[in-house]
Amino acid sequence: MNDKSFDFYQDHSTQFLKMALVSDRCKGMLNPDGYGRRTGKCGDTVEFFLKIDKNRIHSLSFVMDGCIHTRACCNTVVRLAEGKKVEDAWEIGPEEVIGYLETLPPDHFHCAELSMGALYLALADYLERRRAPWKKMYSSM
Repeated sequence: MNDKSFDFYQDHSTQFLKMALVSDRCKGMLNPDGYGRRTGKCGDTVEFFLKIDKNRIHSLSFVMDGCIHTRACCNTVVRLAEGKKVEDAWEIGPEEVIGYLETLPPDHFHCAELSMGALYLALADYLERRRAPWKKMYSSM
């Protein structure tokens, strides 16, 4: 049996701690080009807001209600997706989020899946709005 208790600050990677504690992208966005909201089985909810310029993700922010692991995953998604072409952002997966964080506990891998799911919904919303631009005028955000 392992007698060592888990020390959040000592046992997580620097990368995980940065992503868990940074708050600069934790905000909504008026008139986003794409919006996605997803709630996980755990009860955490993530919303992503996209601004696209010349087919690249120019700005990405999120609002979430959940645990610190979900927050770390959301911030990681922002770091991985911002600046990418829209079609390249579809290639990012939960595995990249987990790898970037280095020490996301296996029982919180669903947080990476939740965050990526919300991004995928925002990307799909952007593509739908491009096909029907008049819908953006009627969005609630």
